[in-house]
Amino acid sequence: MAASERPHVICHMTSSVDGRIKVRRWTTLDADDHYETIHKRLEGNAWMCGRITMQGYADSAKPLPQAPDATQPIDREDHVAKTDASGYAVALDARGVMDWGARNDIEGDHVVVVLTQRVSEDRLRRLRAGGQSYILAGETEVDFPLALQKLRRHFGIERLLLEGGGGINGSMLKAGMVDELSLLLAPAVDGLKGTPAVFDIEGSEDQTLAKTRRLTLKSCEPLEGGTVWLRYGISAVDA
Repeated sequence: MAASERPHVICHMTSSVDGRIKVRRWTTLDADDHYETIHKRLEGNAWMCGRITMQGYADSAKPLPQAPDATQPIDREDHVAKTDASGYAVALDARGVMDWGARNDIEGDHVVVVLTQRVSEDRLRRLRAGGQSYILAGETEVDFPLALQKLRRHFGIERLLLEGGGGINGSMLKAGMVDELSLLLAPAVDGLKGTPAVFDIEGSEDQTLAKTRRLTLKSCEPLEGGTVWLRYGISAVDA
C-alpha cells in the first residue's frame, strides 16, 4: 500500500523503563503529566484506541431517545456520518459490542467505529441512529491496512495517533502500519511478569519483530520529573 493511501501512524505511549504500560498502578509518580501535552504536539487529526479504553467513553453516553426500528433494512456498508470534524476518535470494536447511545463525539472528536463483518445488524442500526460513523474492515478480525485506507478515503485522516494496548500496537506494527514511535519513558519500574508491554504479539522467539522492523532515533527530549520523550522512525529491515 502506498503511503499516500493511508494516514501516517504514530504510536504514542507511556511506559516504565522496563517497557510496561499499566500506568495507573505506578503510585510513585503521575505518569500522565506529559501525555496529553505531547499528544497535542504530535498534531494528529485522529487518534485510535481499543475497546477496553473506549468502553469508558461509551458507558458515559446518553441512551438513544428511542430504539431503532428493527424491521428497517440495513446494508452492511461503511457509514460516514460526518467528514468535517476538527478531529476523529477511532474506536476498534471488531464484534460491535460497545453501545455508544447518542454520543457521537469525544471532546469534539467525531466517533468512528472500526468493525468486522461479525457485527450484528442491530448494532449497525444503533450506530446510525446515534450519529456515529463506522467502517467495516475484515471478516472476523480487524484488517488494519484496509481500515487505515478507509479512514483516509472517507474522512481525510492524514495523521493518526495510535494509543492502544500492546496487542493492538503489536498487530499494527506487525502489519507494517506504524511509521513512528513516540515513547514517554517514565522513571518507574513495573517488574511484574506477564504485564502488557508497548508492543505484544503472539509467536515464538524466531518471530520477534526485531527481525523485521528497524527503529531509528529521531529525537530525545528530557521532561520535568525525570520522564524522557523518545521519538523513533520505523521502517522495514529490508527497506
